[in-house]
Amino acid sequence: MANTTMNPVVHFEMPAADRKRIAAFYTEAFGWKTRQLGEEMGNYVLATTMETDDKGMPKEPGKINGGFYQQTKDMPPQHPSVVIAVDDIRESMKKVAKAGGKMLGEPMDIPGVGTYVSFRDTEGNRLSMLQPNPM
Repeated sequence: MANTTMNPVVHFEMPAADRKRIAAFYTEAFGWKTRQLGEEMGNYVLATTMETDDKGMPKEPGKINGGFYQQTKDMPPQHPSVVIAVDDIRESMKKVAKAGGKMLGEPMDIPGVGTYVSFRDTEGNRLSMLQPNPM
């Protein structure tokens, strides 16, 4: 039986060596709003590309927001990636492995967001999955 559930892309991520510089670039070039998070959130920079509701979710279906993570020398090569929403992260990890992908570490909890894990697809692209916290 084929899987009939489609898991949407809900977020994008890009590495950044200088978080202030990357925020200034996307604000000036594309009008995005950025918010610098603290050390407890890995110095992540949230990028809002469109209007959001009071829960921080895009108001228009099919549109996504994203962010910038700190580029480091001690991690494997870092590239832009997309985040795919899933209902059950452990089950989705099994499906990725069965389909020929490779998990990159164990799931981690992001406070107030959900459970997150990265993987490589069969072509070596780095992507991530997020099991969002219940709304």
